[in-house]
Amino acid sequence: MSLRQALAGDLAAVVQRSQFRRRRVLESPQLPHAVIDGRSVTAFCSNDYLGLAADPRIAAAAKAGIDRYGTGAGASHLINGHVTAHHELELALAAFVRMPAALLFSTGYMANLGVVTALLGRGDAVFADRLNHASLNDAALLSRATLKRFPHNDLDALEQQLRTTKARRRLIVVDAVFSMDGDAAPVAGLLALCERYDAWLMLDDAHGFGVLGPQGRGTATQAGIRSERLIYMATLGKAAGVAGAFVAGEPELVELLIQHARTYIFTTAAPALQAHALLTSLQLIEHEEWRRSRLQDLIARLRGGLSGSTWRLLPSGTAIQPLMIGDNDAAVSLAERLAGEGLLVPAIRPPTVPQGTARLRISLSAAHTPEDVDRLVAALCAA
Repeated sequence: MSLRQALAGDLAAVVQRSQFRRRRVLESPQLPHAVIDGRSVTAFCSNDYLGLAADPRIAAAAKAGIDRYGTGAGASHLINGHVTAHHELELALAAFVRMPAALLFSTGYMANLGVVTALLGRGDAVFADRLNHASLNDAALLSRATLKRFPHNDLDALEQQLRTTKARRRLIVVDAVFSMDGDAAPVAGLLALCERYDAWLMLDDAHGFGVLGPQGRGTATQAGIRSERLIYMATLGKAAGVAGAFVAGEPELVELLIQHARTYIFTTAAPALQAHALLTSLQLIEHEEWRRSRLQDLIARLRGGLSGSTWRLLPSGTAIQPLMIGDNDAAVSLAERLAGEGLLVPAIRPPTVPQGTARLRISLSAAHTPEDVDRLVAALCAA
């Protein structure tokens, strides 16, 4: 069998399981009212939770960054690619999340890989929620530490694992807000277990940063937790509306990552224009509280509109509102029906979620209008 024949067989199996995914082409700015594949649609599938991805003030800052720094960093941070904008953004991010220091990464995936593999190795253990993002699971496997997974948000099960481990170093890693369920981790309880069993806690706040906590400072600030055991990661391409990620924690953590995080050391720095734009984004996140207020109003409107219907939304107070379907074919059919009415809501299927839990992942943004939500509710009720 040739390589081509083997791959064709693999693809046919994906289609048979109703798991085949197709890319759509966005032909307009990242806004709820968009042009995708030549059609005008109302999109409920973006992680642009605050509606900042197309904000003209951030675009102007990016243009100013081009004028000052050019388009490319040209080298890694440790060679000659760490410029003033990167340095200023790291200082601003650390202050924003109220932690001593921060370090920029090109993506959240790279940040998670870099942290876990830099801190742990053989003889250590990673304790991971079963619904964690794939990047955290991959990071644990690459670290060569023992990976122990516990049932979703089950502190008792986690405590039993911690009580019996003989690992030299113990790292608990969780999504602060779970990307496919929209619920939050019990971060205060997790930190208490870290204190009791001499472990560290890493929070992946990709979906909480900018949205949760006072001025959008994130899940840790919302929970009121501070500790030298805490490692905080957040992405900058969702609520912040640009791209990239950062890790925040103690100065020693940041220095060690600079020395040992391979995904930081062995890659060209992100363009400085990106960091320059994010400085403006951070100010908007902090000062434009109306964005979070509108988002909460839209969440309540969606949940209220579907409360008397046969559809079941998973419990979530965040911008991620999963509509549970179960069957892969049924989820795809519903998504296609909505798409036919100009409403774009993605069908999420295994392996992204467990078998039998296919769903529509409704993502809300402060850029949506109440009428957008009402239209979606009406279409779902009609279906």
